[in-house]
Parts: sequence; structure tokens; C-alpha cells
Amino acid sequence: MKNTISERIYDFLKDYPPFNLISKSKLLDIAAKVEIVYFEKDVIIFNQDEAPQEHFYIIYEGAVRLYRFIDDQKYNLDICDEGDIFGLRPLIINEDYTMGAATNEETILYGIPVSIFLEIVDEYPKVSQYLIANFATNTREPFSDKHKGRLFANVSSVQKVENSFAETQSAQYSKNPITCTVDTTIKEASIIMTEKVINSIIIAEDNRPLGIITDKDIRTKIGTGLVSVDKKVTAIMSSPVISFPEKFTVAEAQIAMLKNKLSHICITKDGTDKSELVGILTNQDLNFVQANNPVFLIRDVKHAKDIETLKYIRIKASELTKGYLEQEIPIYFITKVISEINTAITKRIVRLSIKELEEDPPVAYTWLAMGSQGRKEQLLITDQDNALVFENVPESEYASVKAYFLKLSTKVTEKLHIVGFEYCPANIMASNPKWCQSLNEWQTQFKEWIDNPTSDKILLSIIFFDFDYVAGDVELYNQMSDSVFKNVADKQFFLGFLSKSTLLNPAPLGFFKQFLVEQDGENKDQFDIKSRAIRPLVDAARIFSLHHNLKINNTIARFERLMELDPQHRDLFESCAIAFKILLQFRTSQGLANNDTGRFVDINALSKSDRLKLKSCFKPLSNIQEILKIRFNVALLP
Repeated sequence: MKNTISERIYDFLKDYPPFNLISKSKLLDIAAKVEIVYFEKDVIIFNQDEAPQEHFYIIYEGAVRLYRFIDDQKYNLDICDEGDIFGLRPLIINEDYTMGAATNEETILYGIPVSIFLEIVDEYPKVSQYLIANFATNTREPFSDKHKGRLFANVSSVQKVENSFAETQSAQYSKNPITCTVDTTIKEASIIMTEKVINSIIIAEDNRPLGIITDKDIRTKIGTGLVSVDKKVTAIMSSPVISFPEKFTVAEAQIAMLKNKLSHICITKDGTDKSELVGILTNQDLNFVQANNPVFLIRDVKHAKDIETLKYIRIKASELTKGYLEQEIPIYFITKVISEINTAITKRIVRLSIKELEEDPPVAYTWLAMGSQGRKEQLLITDQDNALVFENVPESEYASVKAYFLKLSTKVTEKLHIVGFEYCPANIMASNPKWCQSLNEWQTQFKEWIDNPTSDKILLSIIFFDFDYVAGDVELYNQMSDSVFKNVADKQFFLGFLSKSTLLNPAPLGFFKQFLVEQDGENKDQFDIKSRAIRPLVDAARIFSLHHNLKINNTIARFERLMELDPQHRDLFESCAIAFKILLQFRTSQGLANNDTGRFVDINALSKSDRLKLKSCFKPLSNIQEILKIRFNVALLP
């Protein structure tokens, strides 16, 4: 007889993490042991400092407030509603509750026994990772050593890797292999291959691959008259087949084909020819992958003759980004790859533009990338931010030299726009005379920003202090960089003003941990992930890097270097690095899904799991802003 109550509980649990990660049979077992508890409004479920109960809870209906007493003062910490989990301490660490829980209205809870769920946690690692993440949002350092590496089910996708492209990319194969039986004649098999427009056919029994025939077999064994077309396919098939499991990398496939001198590999459930056939991988599949290999894309950029080719390559780069995210390739690896492609495209555009002018540059110059491209974090096609520095020249030559570089810059920014990089709304581009200057002018400009940090100059500093070399004379770039760091070293109060500006964007959670969303305009009620979460972390990394004289632009690389230089705050910097990776990955995924910049997020459309991930990133942001406030004496600034 069916247990109707258990099935109803199952139907509810399966829609919420981490229960949606558990098999149906296991979840039905859990549902049968769930305790249903009803509470009226303002009833205490458990008290602060109380010993852990035998259950943790998920809210079926109603709301629960979590609170804490500090020096006899009661503070409400959060309001949990339908689908939220609380009371996790028995699953995570063997300590008493550090907060209390009481109903905020009439509430029905599902109590899940800790004892049976511990077995599930052991069997399903992703469940464990989710629960740790949920618990960690209430700890001071959710990414500290205590929880490191276990926070999210897809934590591997935000870790740093040094592998090559082929070692990390999963091979894509056809999931509809064409088969025939051992009783099929060679003629019949050839007809099938012709009708299906394929170059191979697999001989299978009970959907297990026994052998394979390819076009080459037809040419060398049938076309030469060695074997009659009326013979069975077994007369010319290659057997046994070489097989792989469903998940394997491009590198593994390439090695197997070279080693065995094959053009086709069968894909089976367990990777052997004794299990179910699920697909086939061909040389053509690998060639297609190679066409999307960043090494080949960059090669194509260097040989591009026109802007339309570069536009096509940039579209392929977007497809590459999407594929990487779907395969859970680490975000740090993705930023490196896409940044190299963007840089190569810009370099090629500069060369094509110089060729169009039919006149070589009159003096040395360097093209600089600013903002996200300067930090090598531009995964989506966003606005241009660039500038140009040219060699110091006598005053008599200045006007003509600058006129040349303004013409060049205009051509470059126009071509970048055609490729897909929108014009900067604030006109922070090299085509603007303000940002196309001699080395002396740039050095004077930076010194002025540092010596007199007004609000407007601070805003420009935030944009321009992430400049990076793209094309031209690298020595000019080095001279400019050396000058900036020398001036900052003598003016530490400037970092205080930078910090003060950063603190205008506090951690983006309001009372009861509600997301702070836009209050008006076209993005009303949406969450600005760039301004409220990503930018404050970028700003904090920049300030600490300037403080330590680090000539590093990338935010992740900055935090990782800071971990070594400031061991006292190692956990904090590591938590910021991981939070930044998660936020960058989230924004990129949103942008690709919605075909926009990914900046504004509809919080109500997110799953519980995604909201949890975002909230977990805000604690490190809050903590590092507190350190900025203290380290650079922000409270003493006017």
C-alpha cells in the first residue's frame, strides 16, 4: 500500500536543494521518516546555547525567525520561509545552537532526522557541499580553511587550474550512432550509410558494440574486390572496438586515436565494449573541437584580413565561454583564455588600422586597455575602455603627432565597435583627446589624481588604475606604471579616499538578509551584481595591491598574492578570491543566458540554491570593507 503522506512530502522536498540532488528511491525513504510539526505564531523551536535536537528542519509553510542574544540584547538575524533549511549544527559540527529559532507566523515544518540523513551525506557529496554552504553563510569566514573546498556543488569550476585546453575540455560526440546486426550484408550496410550520410556503421548485439565498418573499409576491402558486397558485415568489420566512457577529454581521445590508428571511437556506459552503446566519436568531431580551440582562434586572429573575420572570431569566443561554463571549466582558466583572444583581436585591429592610414606611427606609442579588459576579466562583450600613450616629443611636433594618434584611435575604436565592443558611454576611449596623450601628460595626470583626490578624480582613478599593455611599445607602459606606483607610495592618504569611495557600496544585504535591489528606473526590483558585489571586491583588491606596490591587475591574482604578503588576513583574502570567482561566473552565465551584460539579476527568478550562493559571497565583502575602513583610517577623512 502506498504511503500518501510520504509521497506528498517527497513531492515537496524534490523541488528544493539539497533534496533535488538525491535519487527518488532514497528521497522516498527519507520522506517516510520525516516528522511533521505544527507551530503557532511566536513559539520557540529551539533556544540559543541549547543542545542540538535530533532533527534539522525545512519549512513547508509559514516563516521562522532566527535570532541571537548578545549582552542580553536580542538581535533578529534572518527570516526563513518556504523551502529554507535551518538547525543544521548537528550535521556540521558537534556544538550547541549559536542562535535561537521561533515561528514568525503559523508554521508547518518537516523535521528530518539527523541520523538517517548522515548516511545520505556520505553517499551524495554534493548534498554535503550544499549543506556546508548553507551553514557557512552564518559564519564569519565562509571560505576559511575549516570549510575550504566544500562550499558549493560546483566548487571545482571556480578553482585555479594550470592544465592545457585539451586536458580540460570534454570531447563532444554524436549521441545517435547508427547500428546494424551481424546478419546485415555489406551491401545493406552501405545503403544505410549512404541514406544516413554517415561514414561509419556499428555492428551491435543487444545494443553492445561488436565491431565497426568505415568508409575506408568499403574502399579498401570492397572497392578492390577483395570481399563481395553480399557477404555479412562481420567479414570486414574491425573488432573488438575501442571504447570510452561517456565523459573523457579531447586529449584522451586524440591519444587513443593516434595510438590505435583509428578514426572512430565507440562511447559506452562504462567505457567497455561489454556495456550499452551511447555514442560515437569521429575524427571530424575532434577537428570541430580544434576549430574552437583558443590556440586556433588566436592563430586565425593573427591572419585575419578584415574586420568581419574578427567579428566572427569574437562570436566564436562567446560560444567558447558558454561551452566552458557548461563543462564547469574553472573560471580562472576561462578568464585567461578569453582575455588572450580579446587582446589578440585588439592588437590585430590596431595593425589593420595603421595599414589603412598608409602611414607608420611617427613615434613610439602604446595602446592600453582599462577596466575589466585591463584586469583580464572581460568574459562578456561589454563597453570599451581604452587609452593611448605616445612618446614625448618637442612642442613643435606635438600637434601633428597627436593628430595622427587621434586618427588611429578613432579607427581602432570604430572597428572594436563593429566587432561587438560597444562605445563607452562616458567616452573613456583613446579616440577622446583627453585619453590620447604623451607620456609626460599621463604622468602629470596621474599625479594630479593622487595629490588632489576629489570625487571626480577618484572615479577616474578607479577606472584608469587598472590599465594594461595591449599593443605598441611596452617600455612606455612600464615607465607609466613605475611613475604611478612611485606617486602612490608617497601618498598613502590617497588610498584612504579610494577606500572611502569603495565603502559607498556596502555589502548588498539589508535587514533579514534581503537583497538590496534597484528602487527605480528600468531595472527596478533587480539586483545590480556588478555595482553591489563585483565592483567592491575589485576595488578592495586594487587598493591593497597599490598599498603593497603590486603590479598585478587581475582581481583573482591580486587576492592570491595578498594571501602571501598579509598572512594575518590570509583566510579573508582567500574568501574574497573565491567569492569573486563565483560572482564573475554567475554574472557571465546570466549574461549568456539573457544575451546581455549580466549586470542586473532578477532575484525572484533564482533558485534557492543560487540565492544561497550569492549570499555566501557577501560576507567576505563585508569583512574586507571593514578591514579597509580600519587600515586606511577612513573615519578620519573629511
